This record gives sequence, C-alpha cells and structure tokens, in this order.
Amino acid sequence: MRPPQLLANMKPSLRLVQAPFGEAEPSYASSTSLDNDELLDAYSRAVVSTADVISPAVTYLEVKREGKDSRRGNEQHGSGSGFIFTPDGFVLTNSHVVHAAHSIEVTLNDGRRYDAELIGDDPETDLAVIRIGTSGLPTVKLGNSRDLRVGQVVVAIGNPYGFQTTVTAGVVSALGRSLRAQSGRLMPDVIQTDAALNPGNSGGPLVTTRNEVIGVNTAIIAAAQGICFATGINTANWVVTELLRHGKVRRASIGVAGQNVAIPRRVVRFYNLAVENGVLVASMQPGSPATEVGLREGDIIVGFAGEPIAGIDDLQRMLSHLRIGVPTPMMVLRKAERIYIVMTPRESMGAL
Repeated sequence: MRPPQLLANMKPSLRLVQAPFGEAEPSYASSTSLDNDELLDAYSRAVVSTADVISPAVTYLEVKREGKDSRRGNEQHGSGSGFIFTPDGFVLTNSHVVHAAHSIEVTLNDGRRYDAELIGDDPETDLAVIRIGTSGLPTVKLGNSRDLRVGQVVVAIGNPYGFQTTVTAGVVSALGRSLRAQSGRLMPDVIQTDAALNPGNSGGPLVTTRNEVIGVNTAIIAAAQGICFATGINTANWVVTELLRHGKVRRASIGVAGQNVAIPRRVVRFYNLAVENGVLVASMQPGSPATEVGLREGDIIVGFAGEPIAGIDDLQRMLSHLRIGVPTPMMVLRKAERIYIVMTPRESMGAL
C-alpha cells in the first residue's frame, strides 16, 4: 500500500477521457486551480523579490544593560532587529530594544559585526536611532504609510528568537490604530497586520511589495493569533528627524498631572459642551505654565487650542513640539464656572 499523499503536494493535470464510440475528448478541467497557481506564483515572486531587496539592510541587534539576570548575573541580555536607512550607518529600531543599554552590537546580513552608538530613543513612540561606524552600507527605501490600503500585501523581516533574517508575509489588517506605549502615552498611526511577528522581530521593517518600508514592527498580542502592530513610517520619519537634531523628541508641556473625569450632565447641557469628559488637574509643577496663569488643582480642562479635550490622550496629542512657546487658549471648568485661559506651553520635562 502506498503512503497517503498530502493534498498540498497534489497538482491538477489534464488527461484525455475516452468518450463513447471511441472519440477522444478532453475533460472539462476547472480553470480555477490553474488561476490559483498563477496567483500563488505572482504572490511568491513578489515576496521573494522584496526579501532579496530589503534583507541586506536588516540588522540583528544584541543588547546588554544593567540589571539582574538569573543566568548571567548582574547584566541583562536582549536582542532585536533594525534596518539601515542611510549609507553611513544610521539604523532605525525600537526604543524598548535599546533603551538604557550600555552595549549594543549590530550584526549585518553578511555577517559583519559592529559596536553601535545610541543616537536617541523615544519611548513615547517606541522608536530609536543607533549608528554603526562604517559607510557604503545597503539601505532601505522609506515609503508613505498614508498610501496603505487595508488588505494590501506586506512583508515583515527580522530576527525572531535570534533566527536571523526571517521573512513572513501577510496583509494590512487595519489602519489608524492606537497603541499604548510602555510610558502610558498613546501611539498614533499604528498599522495592524497579520504578518507573523515574534519576540526579536521588534524594530524590523514592515515592507510593501514595492520594496518600500511603511512601518517599524513593534508589538504583538501574545494571546491572539495574527494580531501584530507596526508604527507607521510617517511617524518614524518625524521621530528620526527630532532624534538626529536634538537627541530626543521635543514635546510641549503645561506642567500638569491629570486624570480623566466625567463632567456632570447639567454642566455639559448648560454650556453646550462638545465633550462629556475632561482632564482633572490633580497637581502642577512649581513654576510651570499652568501655575503662572493661575490654573488650580480641581480645574477640569475641556478645550485646548480651539479643540475639545475629552481626556488625557486628546491633550497629549495637542501638546506637540509645534506648541512650544506658542500662546494657546484653553477652556476650563472651575466648579460650575467656565473660564478661558491663554497659556504658553514649554518644552516637556515629563508632565503634560
């Protein structure tokens, strides 16, 4: 008895069927199977081409930082991925891969190894830039994450569990997601994909079949299957510019620690507010813009720069680097009274 053959290995074939009266006629074979084979070939060619073009610029990162490790004593070891975006050795990766590292070693696709310098990292978007001391390197082409379509084929390349230059493929599952960074801040412009990601893929590129990087792989939902996330490359472009110029990402601050609260319905109706929630001022930094304009603990911020503020995420989104030094109107509820304040945000020192 012959062993059973896997269905996936079976290929359709045409054969002649003996018709009545001795006339040979071709059987009616479905064109669907042939069409599927052709589509699969095109899909495979696209993924193979993307892997060939992008893989030389994908790097493997080995990181050491201070801390307890059950096997290595007082030093923690980690690993991740990155990709080269300039020929003189600038590499984009995740903040959580290299943050607080005292040693970063980068292995290129061709096996060369270099020590890397941390240029800057931004935990708020989970992005970081490092640099290796060489030039003439292969690079990736950065695309535009706003051009993506749900259902579009994408390829992820990285080093999951240390398996270097691993390629997975899938589609864009959703666009415009928000993801909570480890700092607690909401990360905008997040791409959801079902291209398989695992620990070690962090910092690797998410690429279209046009060989353009449109995302930086950053997170998975461990209990789920096929729910993975990448920071959009448009956000990464802005973060890279800030890190190269300043070594950090500048954001505006008004010097407030706050929490989300519901506004009494009678107050919402009386003032015809656009929101039913706001940001309660829990405390203020001494000498901050908030204290200078007379903001008080217990005030509720419901408007900023002409936009309604329904919570901390809204206020954080509005406090971009463009607001630093710019007088900005605010709408505040103080008990049952509505008041207007003009405040000039400064560069953030950690508070809102």
